[in-house]
Amino acid sequence: MSNSLLHAFFVGRALAEALYEQAENTFAEVMSEVGKFDAEQRERLRIFTAQVLERANQAEAAQASKTGGAVGSNVNSADLQEMIDNLRAEIAQVRAELKQYRNTDT
Repeated sequence: MSNSLLHAFFVGRALAEALYEQAENTFAEVMSEVGKFDAEQRERLRIFTAQVLERANQAEAAQASKTGGAVGSNVNSADLQEMIDNLRAEIAQVRAELKQYRNTDT
């Protein structure tokens, strides 16, 4: 009987070690695939960003050649500052409304 219990112990121990190794290998493979996917997505995003910037530069150059100067050259700094101030005010208003909404939701 002692021999049978000892044998069962070693079988259980070997099973646990094998399951641990299998889980470790599976985890390593999954992490490898996640890393590959992340790298592919970053590369796709980089390419997409480059394409968008290239299109924007082409459109800007086409507009500049039509108008004979730089795009937006007639915008003075006071108008630009006013636009920035208006955007900041709108952001502050949206934040206040969002805070109020969150407080009433709870």
